[in-house]
Amino acid sequence: MAKAAAKKTAPAAAPSVERRPALAGRVVSATDVKVEVLPPAERMSLRAPEASVAALSKALGLTLPKQPKTSAAKGGRTALWLGPDEWFVIDEAGKDPLADCAKVTALHSAVGISHRNVAFAVTGPAAAAAINAGCPQDLSLEAFPVGAASRTILGKCEILLLRTAADAFRVECWRSFSDYVFTFLSEAASDAAA
Repeated sequence: MAKAAAKKTAPAAAPSVERRPALAGRVVSATDVKVEVLPPAERMSLRAPEASVAALSKALGLTLPKQPKTSAAKGGRTALWLGPDEWFVIDEAGKDPLADCAKVTALHSAVGISHRNVAFAVTGPAAAAAINAGCPQDLSLEAFPVGAASRTILGKCEILLLRTAADAFRVECWRSFSDYVFTFLSEAASDAAA
């Protein structure tokens, strides 16, 4: 038998753990609307019974909202009410809401979803009109005031919507839908400006 030549192979490259935001840096500006991708943030899906809300609120440093279509914000952290026992927590201050919840012994479920979502800022006098191009929700200030939050749709995609100012919104969607949502909002911004 012939001797098999030993082959030296290079070691496999280490997998990258670098966070690469979807659509990073993309911005569209029209006359009265600007759509831009927001920087990465820590996100958490939180479920808990009423009996656990006080302990979780204390750990998170903000009072979890208990009313439909509301949010609470403090120190770079925002909690959106999504249901009687469900919140979406966003931390833009670089803190870890999962670590804060891990210290709570009260019954709850906290799941990190930071890499799942992408966020967009839609701002300007025609921001509500741009979003309403694909969202059936009444976004007038009377019906959807500053701080209002909801799970709704934009075109064919589920989004989370938060009004951050009279003429500004935060739109959250799953990463896999981010190109669709950005393109939809970009076209709607152009139409709203026309």
